[in-house]
Amino acid sequence: MDLIAALQSFLRVAQTGSFSAVAAERGVTQPAVSRQVSALEDYLGIRLVHRSTQAVTLTDEGREFVASAQHLVDAAEALQHAAGHRRGKPVGRVRIALPVTLGLCLSRRLGRLLDQCDELSVDIILRDGVSDMIEEGLDLEVRLGPIGDSSLVARHIGHTSSFLVAAPSYLIRHAPPRHPLDLQRHDCIIYPRWGRDDVWWFYDKNGEGTEAGTEIPVTVHGRLKVNHADAAYHAVLDGCGIALMSHLMVSEDIHAGRLHQLLPDFPTRNFPLYVVYPSRRSLPPRTCAVIDYLMTLMSEDTSMALDGMPSQTHRL
Repeated sequence: MDLIAALQSFLRVAQTGSFSAVAAERGVTQPAVSRQVSALEDYLGIRLVHRSTQAVTLTDEGREFVASAQHLVDAAEALQHAAGHRRGKPVGRVRIALPVTLGLCLSRRLGRLLDQCDELSVDIILRDGVSDMIEEGLDLEVRLGPIGDSSLVARHIGHTSSFLVAAPSYLIRHAPPRHPLDLQRHDCIIYPRWGRDDVWWFYDKNGEGTEAGTEIPVTVHGRLKVNHADAAYHAVLDGCGIALMSHLMVSEDIHAGRLHQLLPDFPTRNFPLYVVYPSRRSLPPRTCAVIDYLMTLMSEDTSMALDGMPSQTHRL
């Protein structure tokens, strides 16, 4: 039995109350996680969890053991980090949460980092929302600013970039908008992004109908509303309406003619991207390697890069 791995599994089961959730995080089967915890129980000679079809709960002994288990795992990680420092290379596992679209992009470009760092492992958690980093055992999270948690350190790594798009099949039936306010007469595909999902913001750089340099908020309407960017992407390809999508999802489709970019003279509002991490300890090489890789990916994408400005790290 790998004692440290079993302790880590037990701690995550204690936090989530679910073998299945831990299995999904780690890309293994639910019985595999259950066997790890059972082996730990046999090793200790005590029952740690109650198992039922509805939930997994800790026994009294399990609750008492949590603090000791965490201490052992922390000590093992400290030894691993020390070895990594001595060897000057990233060693161990990094758990990072990202917005869904950015996470899907990162997962397609992670091979270079894993090839460079052969003792580094990365867990990617996709969600369009804010995590409790300590409770979920996260090392890093990419968030759309501003960041309001004073217990975190934030590093500005780039910004979002979105395009207003529609499929040729939609534009055959509907005249394309000439001004952002024209969108109020169109079917728009609405999905949660940041802020209000039915208000889209555009920058009037030429002052067409407004003072140059001002923002134009547009309350959009549509017959289709979804709760995920991927669903909005497939719907806009199918000609269901106009959508405001991350350039990461639609740039290739625009280039191939599957989608048309609308209102290019009215850029959409961009939001800063931050990578955040707990401030309670110095960063090990493994975590620094992932942050540096994120910075590299951002700098390679002119739509998200910091335009040559130095990245900023600050405590909030």
